[in-house]
Amino acid sequence: MKAKLLLIVSGTPAAWSALWTFPSMLASAFLVAWAAEAAQFIISQGLALAVLAWVQTLPEFAVEAVIAWQAGGDGQECFVASPPAGCHSHLAIANFTGAIRLLVGLAWPMIFFVAAFFGRRSRPFLAPIVLENEHAVEVLTTVPPLCYFGWIWYKGSIDILDAGVLVVMYAVYLALLWRMPPKQEEEMADAPRISRWAATRPGKQRLLAVGGLFAIGAALIYFTAHPFLQSMLAIAGTVGVSQFVLVQWVAPFLSEFPEKVSAFQWASRVRTAPMALVNMLSSNINQWTVLAAMIPIVFSIARGTPSALPFDGAQREEILLTVAQSAVAVLVLLDMRFHWWDAAILFVLWLAQFLEAGWRDEITIVYMSWGLLQIVSWIWRRPTAPGIFWKLVRGKVIAEPAT
Repeated sequence: MKAKLLLIVSGTPAAWSALWTFPSMLASAFLVAWAAEAAQFIISQGLALAVLAWVQTLPEFAVEAVIAWQAGGDGQECFVASPPAGCHSHLAIANFTGAIRLLVGLAWPMIFFVAAFFGRRSRPFLAPIVLENEHAVEVLTTVPPLCYFGWIWYKGSIDILDAGVLVVMYAVYLALLWRMPPKQEEEMADAPRISRWAATRPGKQRLLAVGGLFAIGAALIYFTAHPFLQSMLAIAGTVGVSQFVLVQWVAPFLSEFPEKVSAFQWASRVRTAPMALVNMLSSNINQWTVLAAMIPIVFSIARGTPSALPFDGAQREEILLTVAQSAVAVLVLLDMRFHWWDAAILFVLWLAQFLEAGWRDEITIVYMSWGLLQIVSWIWRRPTAPGIFWKLVRGKVIAEPAT
């Protein structure tokens, strides 16, 4: 694993391999997206997207596991405010927080504006993306891990016990999705041809067709992800990008590439833009729970004993900034709509922190202030997602909102 991390961050692999890894990653993104659209007629759309999020984040899990393993091999001199060169503990948090902030600050706005561009002739320009009722599950189940990460930030470390709590939260999320009904077959006409083909196979052939699409897409991601990351990071390394920037921004962007391709595809069809947004939200839940839980588990295995990964001041700032961004993103979705100004502000704040890392504290304050304004606005307009969520949990049928 040590050699693998060195290859990832050093940029030594030949960049020409991008000629085959890039189209392979594109193909994998389309395959798993078609599988997810077919699966929503067998299981709930949310559960299909949860499976999709697992497949899509395989590269991210691989990169994070390698870094956490390396951090477990670091000596005590690395767990100080200013660790010497060659330490990896700060990179584990950099990759984790960078991946989440990329999804919320870049992918969410991309989905909105792609849908606005392609839908400008069929609906009012910059009309909000309206989530379906079942999406209230994803919106509300993002809250517990964010609240728990407030505790992790406060105590300044993440350990095996934290990992157990986060995994349980993810299990509850999956249990709630399992209770949601699948899509009606009359909605199948709008699905892509390959998705319709897989979803309309007779008997067990349908499961084999949908599972096959997922399996082939996952295999492509699994076998292509490492050389794809190597080739792209090699290109990035030639322009003098720092190791921290590579790990926090470039590597997560590349490892999340299949998600962004699927999201772009769905957003461009406009009608499935809510599905694209919830795909990103499902990935956020995945990262706040299972991905975060993997860090102390791998770290402890590497050290040979249950160990807590401590955070220094800079790491705690990164975590607080990431929690604040995700919290305000959930708050804006509590009315089950994603507006153009929400997308624009999320993007501008992400771009500011990307261009100027020294503004972390100021941008965190902006996020918190925005979140407070959202909460105060409940005096005039109560959020709709909690009520919808409660009715769904109780098994009630709710009419879908008008778009």
